[in-house]
Formats: sequence, structure tokens, C-alpha cells
Amino acid sequence: MTKHLVNLSYKTIQIVCWCILATTSYANSVACFTSNMGQFCIELFESHTPITTANFLHYIHNGSYTNGVFHRSIPGFVIQGGGFKIVDGAAGKSLVTVATLPPINNEFKISNTRGTVAMAKIDRQPNSATSQWFVNLVDNSGDPNNLDTQNSGFTVFGRVIFDGMSVFDAIAQLPRTSSHFPYLATSEPQIPITNLVQVSGIAVQKPTGIFHEGIASFAVDIGDGSNILEVKLRLVDSDPELLFELDSGSMQILSSKPENVATYFPQSGEVSIPSVMLSPTTMINNVRMQLVNTEPFQFVLKSYESGN
Repeated sequence: MTKHLVNLSYKTIQIVCWCILATTSYANSVACFTSNMGQFCIELFESHTPITTANFLHYIHNGSYTNGVFHRSIPGFVIQGGGFKIVDGAAGKSLVTVATLPPINNEFKISNTRGTVAMAKIDRQPNSATSQWFVNLVDNSGDPNNLDTQNSGFTVFGRVIFDGMSVFDAIAQLPRTSSHFPYLATSEPQIPITNLVQVSGIAVQKPTGIFHEGIASFAVDIGDGSNILEVKLRLVDSDPELLFELDSGSMQILSSKPENVATYFPQSGEVSIPSVMLSPTTMINNVRMQLVNTEPFQFVLKSYESGN
């Protein structure tokens, strides 16, 4: 296929944009957890669920989740944490409940499919979520559990990205106490606190984009001075160049501008992305992509700089 530069006009983009229902569903921050079962990262849907993600980040930043444990493992259903943590005292390590903030309003919008992260709450009290959260091990959006309808729907505020679900699948295979705490197997008659599944540290990053499962997702300023779009570019060919194709059906107009956005330059057909997260430990910077076709919209990777 002969590749050539095609300038994308304002009119073409605006026609596509205004055919899309305005919404707020861009994930910005990524919280990466280090645990004794491995590392996992959660992409947060900050614009879509602002109350819930702000609440979750508050617990991260005030230290509530550091040294926290997963206290509920139900294979084929969920892994839950955020309720207990390990502290050091005069008598050694002990397990205490997490001090909670006031409950937050429910923001159910996204289905509880496998890999999504949602808030736990009290039965028949939709606006009762505080510190506890869970990861859906399976698609819980329909029967028999149907977390999308129970208790006015459980608010999904993020998703596990990269290979993080392998950590949760491994946790689901661990033995459990009678109260469903998963733990690392031990020959001791009483389970040591250190054998509980615990988080030792959390790092929050704010990349412009995320590359996960062959899709680069990011928010982009399309150059007309007003519209910020969420876009997804799927990798469709890697030989001889990395060729990405726009998923026009997934584009959404954001009602507010995220902290980090890419920029599209209509005159040159180039997209500039300040940073893209590739894995829990790998970020690339100053990513530049070039529009080469408009039917469908396709871009090739031109250049990038190594990050961390």
C-alpha cells in the first residue's frame, strides 16, 4: 500500500465529532500497586466517575491502602480489599480496620465486566461506599450476580490493565480463611499476618495515553479551539511500520479537559502525545504519529523518546 500524507480538515473532524453523544469517560491517572502476589495497575475513569475516583485517590494518598490486605476472595466472582490494613505496634504487627471517610454518592455508569474495579457498599444503601473496593474476576454484569442492577448498580471507576489480572487470578487460587481472607499457604497452625495478601506500596502516574491490549487510548485536542476527544487507535499492522487505525465508533467528546492531552495538527496531519504508558514500569515520551489515510483513518508511528 502506498502511504501518503493526507491533511484532515476541520470540517471532516467536526462532522465525526458532533455525531457522537457528549460524555465524560476518559481515564487519566493510573495507580500501580506492589503486593506480595505481584504488581498490578488500575486505570482510573476520572472524568466518568469524578466523585468515586477522587475518593479512591484520597485513600491512596492518605496511606489507607498502603499495607492493606485483600480480605475477601470469592473465586468466580470478586477479590475485595480496602477494609483492613496491617500496622506495627508495641506488640508487633496487627490487623486493623481502615479509617473511613464519609460515604459517597453512587455513580454507576459502566458495566461490571471482567477486570473492572468497583466500589463495595452496604446492601440496599446505594450511596454507602467508603473505602472498600473490588475487582471483578468474571463478567458480573448479568445473571446470576448482576452487579449492574443490584443496589442501584455498583460503581465501576477503573479497570485492571496490562497483565494485572494474572495477579488477581492467582489470588483467587489461594487458600482462604473461614471469613474469606486469602493467604499464602503455611504449615503453621495459626496463619501469620504476613501471609495475608497485602499491598506494600502504591504509585500514581498521569500518562497522556495508555497502550493496552493493542489499543492506544488518549484524549486529544483536535485543533479547533474547543473540542477534546477521547480516541482509541488499534494497532493493525507492525510490518514494516507500526500502523494504527482509529476506532471512530468509540470516540467521545469530553465535557472537561483532562490534565494531560495529545494535540492534533490539522495542517500536517500529525498527532503529538506527551507520554504513553506501555507497562507498569515503561513509559515513552514525545510520541509522534502521522496520518497516512482517511478511509479509514490510519496513523503510523513516526518517533518517540524512551522514558523510564
